[in-house]
Amino acid sequence: MKPSRGHYKVDLIDLHSLCEANYVRLLRLFADYEQCNERCIVVGAARVMLTVTERCRYTTNLRLQHVSPLASQLSGIELDIRLYHDARMAEVVGFQSHTHVQGRYRYPNNHMYARDEKRQQNGYVADLLAFCLAEGQAPGLMTFDEASKNSEPSS
Repeated sequence: MKPSRGHYKVDLIDLHSLCEANYVRLLRLFADYEQCNERCIVVGAARVMLTVTERCRYTTNLRLQHVSPLASQLSGIELDIRLYHDARMAEVVGFQSHTHVQGRYRYPNNHMYARDEKRQQNGYVADLLAFCLAEGQAPGLMTFDEASKNSEPSS
């Protein structure tokens, strides 16, 4: 007899802190999102494109496209991200044309989502944005090292 596996429990504190950190990362990468509609970030041979798709009073929707030479045979990766300005959070609301991702899933399921699919998608965005901040090049974009040097007190 197999031991029974417990249900996956969503760690809201972890998910919310991830979404809050993603909000800060997105604002560092695309600070002028209110005036500009696009930002292209070049990271090595890959490109990350941030495009504003909708602006509302308390939210902004962005489409993040990640295209690399390795994925050239595929269409690349597309994510829809909603920024909640009052809560200062950014959440993945769509991934490769799949929308309304639930917080947890039974496994296996029809779409073969992981039990913690929402956490994994937001984690992917966190890793990608952190990589863009560390290594990316875009007009007006400051890398982490440059920001650190500029924020050090002068002697």
